[in-house]
Amino acid sequence: MSQRHSQRRGPRADMVPEIAAAVGFVSGLLRTRGCVSEQQLQVFSGALREALTEHYRHHWFPEKPSKGSGYRCIRVNQRMDPLLSRAAGQGGLGVPQLFQLLPRELTLWVDPYEVSYRIGEDGSICVLYQAARPHHASPYGGMLTCKNQMMLGRSSPSKNYIMTVSS
Repeated sequence: MSQRHSQRRGPRADMVPEIAAAVGFVSGLLRTRGCVSEQQLQVFSGALREALTEHYRHHWFPEKPSKGSGYRCIRVNQRMDPLLSRAAGQGGLGVPQLFQLLPRELTLWVDPYEVSYRIGEDGSICVLYQAARPHHASPYGGMLTCKNQMMLGRSSPSKNYIMTVSS
């Protein structure tokens, strides 16, 4: 690793725990909804892990966790997120099958130190993974993340809370 690269990325440059949490969550959704073999799930999980690692490679900023947040957001609504589609194809799953197995509306935020999701447009934001940030890493990095902007813009304060999910 070059000295310049290690200075820019710092000691927490890996994204392994965050990607593992995201992949585990999506794979768990597919597993619980049924109709997917264990082998398909393993291939899908490996393909999604590789796709996310490559996709986030130059968009991972532990010193400013919100930088690149929109780029790292995985979204299912009327359209299937291309990263999920690609991983599903490698696992022998079609996009129509993904639409049947995943929630109609799913947002998954994969950021340094935190992975969270929301099911439905008005659903609660739930934290899947959270790690302690170093003192120098601001949670906002000088700007608001897509997730925080959504929380601030809600009209219903009763849904403005975060629920932690542990496995």
